[in-house]
Amino acid sequence: MVAANTEVPSRETVAARVFARLADARWAIGAAAAVFVAFTISGLIGPLAALLLFVLIAAATALLWPAAERSAVMLAAPPAAAVVAVPAERTPGLDVFADALPEAAFVLDRRGVVRYANARAMSLFSIRIGEALTFRLRVPDLMSALDIVAHGGAPQRVEFAERVPTERWFAAWFAHIADTDSVLLLITDMSEQRKADRVRVDFVANASHELRTPLASLAGFIETLQGPARDDVAARTRFLTIMREQAERMSRLVNDLLSLSRIEMKAHVRPSGRVDLVAVVRHVIDSLEPQARDLGVTIETDLADAPVEVAGDRDELIQVFENLIENACKYGQAGERVTVTLALPAEALGPRVTVRDFGPGIPSEHIPRLTERFYRVDVEDSRRHRGTGLGLAIVKHIVARHQARLAIVSRVGDGASFTVSFPSSPSGRNLPADENVEIFQSLISS
Repeated sequence: MVAANTEVPSRETVAARVFARLADARWAIGAAAAVFVAFTISGLIGPLAALLLFVLIAAATALLWPAAERSAVMLAAPPAAAVVAVPAERTPGLDVFADALPEAAFVLDRRGVVRYANARAMSLFSIRIGEALTFRLRVPDLMSALDIVAHGGAPQRVEFAERVPTERWFAAWFAHIADTDSVLLLITDMSEQRKADRVRVDFVANASHELRTPLASLAGFIETLQGPARDDVAARTRFLTIMREQAERMSRLVNDLLSLSRIEMKAHVRPSGRVDLVAVVRHVIDSLEPQARDLGVTIETDLADAPVEVAGDRDELIQVFENLIENACKYGQAGERVTVTLALPAEALGPRVTVRDFGPGIPSEHIPRLTERFYRVDVEDSRRHRGTGLGLAIVKHIVARHQARLAIVSRVGDGASFTVSFPSSPSGRNLPADENVEIFQSLISS
């Protein structure tokens, strides 16, 4: 109910209202004054009587003149008893409901015109309120689903893709909003899920292919040993050696797959421990020295004397530098030396470890794909060095988990260098995005 107004108007307010009424009736009062002046001049009435009658008529005119205007206003407005007070708190509606949804949400009319869109919908598709959905999403399946729902059909789900500017996949869900002529459209971005599915399919296909080769070799050699080479001592010795190598290859592949799986499972968990990079790198070099000597490679170091600590997982960082230094020794064997350098933190830069070889180098077209699973520049050379094609993929995931950066620089005939740049702050927070990009691009283009 609307509360009654008990406020008493002031004298100034009353006077202002009187003068306003007189101003509204000025033409009638002026005409009455002219008539009484004419009567007085003609002698029909005396001056005092004329003045008294003029005052009475002017007062009555001021009171009665605006009555018609006031009546029209009162007829247009609802009676006071019918006015209901509106609460100060906002009444929930379709727009409030759409804003509360985590997905892109549109409220459409039956023709497909946007009545409302939440912030996520506007950021994804840039459709303004009042525009038709087809202005931005020209997908026939969407319009068919909208038509079905708008005419009372069951909720519809449609998947569609956009190719420009990048490939993205979406799932749209239409449903009629009860007791209204509106249709709710929810759109979910399925791009990450589709990419994950594609990676999973590729991973299974590649892993199956990698395991199929050694398994086929083992089956063939076993069949030969059970048949024609049963009594051939020399062949048996040679075949058993190859079988052992193939079994070791499968074992390495399975171990790398399990390692990669474990790393991916905790990719979102940041390491909380503190690790001395100098101690980690020295440990890795000491463990790889015998292998390097067998390959005819000398490992040269330029490390700090004092500890250099970073936030990290010691076992995972050992795995990173084992992969990088071992790869440098194997594939840069022709250069006969590998250098490992640890640059101390400076200004906005954190510590950086660079592993460089002086071998044949890597062609530029292969560099962007080196960290893909099972990607090899030279398949035969990789198998000859007992590579699984997963080493750099493991490095990439561990480096990402540590919020670090991996930069690869190579020229054909001048070797290759792999640099791991760690965050500058002790908390593990990396450099600003612009600085990281600038550093990475400068390393790649150098």
